[in-house]
Amino acid sequence: MSSAGRGSMLAQPLQRPSAGRIAAYVGLFVLGAVVGLAGSLVQAGWFPGGLLLALVGAAGLFLGGARAVGGRAGAVAPAVGWVITVIGLSTGRPEGDFLFGAGGGSYLFLLGGMALAVICATLAPGRQPGGDAARLAK
Repeated sequence: MSSAGRGSMLAQPLQRPSAGRIAAYVGLFVLGAVVGLAGSLVQAGWFPGGLLLALVGAAGLFLGGARAVGGRAGAVAPAVGWVITVIGLSTGRPEGDFLFGAGGGSYLFLLGGMALAVICATLAPGRQPGGDAARLAK
């Protein structure tokens, strides 16, 4: 039976992701955390070029993850790792130590990275159902 006869993709039963897909999501999550850590260090060191480099690197990872996995979840997984890492690094410690300065570049990095994560997850192609292409008047 073709996919056109079974109804829309939303009406299909939910399938469990394969072990390889889960491993890809975990790997993208860890890569997002690494890019967030590296961007946190670079953005203040070489301002404004470091800020642009950090944001372009994050956007590349988000879009690359979506293309590699073939769906929006490929952009969301590294974005979640990036956001958790950057927010965790932006909080102050009881000893008074902190990684981010109080300048505008830190806020641009934090808010710009979050905006890029949303944009990349929105623009990423959604997963398409397999099977023959269905066309009207066929």
